[in-house]
Amino acid sequence: LKFFTLFFLILAVLSFNWGGKEALASVYFNRTTRRVPIYCVETIDKKIAISFDAAWGSDKTQKILDILKENEVDATFFLVGMWTDKNPELVKTISDSGFEIGTHSNLHPDMTKIPNNQVVLEFENSIRKIESLTGQKVKVFRAPFGAYNNYVLDTAESFGLQTVQWDVDSLDWKGISAQEISSNILTKVNNGSIILCHNNADHILEALPVVISSLKARGYKFVKISDLIYQDNFTIDQAGRQIKNQ
Repeated sequence: LKFFTLFFLILAVLSFNWGGKEALASVYFNRTTRRVPIYCVETIDKKIAISFDAAWGSDKTQKILDILKENEVDATFFLVGMWTDKNPELVKTISDSGFEIGTHSNLHPDMTKIPNNQVVLEFENSIRKIESLTGQKVKVFRAPFGAYNNYVLDTAESFGLQTVQWDVDSLDWKGISAQEISSNILTKVNNGSIILCHNNADHILEALPVVISSLKARGYKFVKISDLIYQDNFTIDQAGRQIKNQ
């Protein structure tokens, strides 16, 4: 009885649909392999990427763009298709200003909980909307809620996308103060970090200049995610760290 209890406990653990940062890079069971997206990049260079997910509001977006441009900072925006529908001029402005745009799905579902054909449509529709407005190819994808599985990652790859998460979470979506947002970022950044922010967080406009000036003072350079991550000849370890193969 103890043997069977232990067996089913192990089965439950290995079968659980992990989606967070602690997910294993490779879990082997019944000849299947659990894949992991990119959370950060191993590099000796003091390069980092700041990103903004846009799914709901938009009123702070232009000011974020102004702050980034004033400070000569590159950034990546992950746009949901329904946000793109509501804000076509902002989408064009983001692109025309030289910032990178990735897809954050079309309707912001948990993509591990919808049928496979709907997963495909989430990519098709969101990519089409962004590219038709910007004329620029979409290269990166961020999963809504950070939830993914092998099918989501494989489908993203079939569309020529690299799936990118984050290793520094500002937690700005919780409505916390600008000081707390800044602290959440500044205490966790390392070479190759990817910072998660949101375009309409309550206090992002107050926090952003502090974050930028502080990290610049440490010698960090802000780059687009596509300029931070490796495009080929790499591996991803169990923590989601992308490593260039020797």
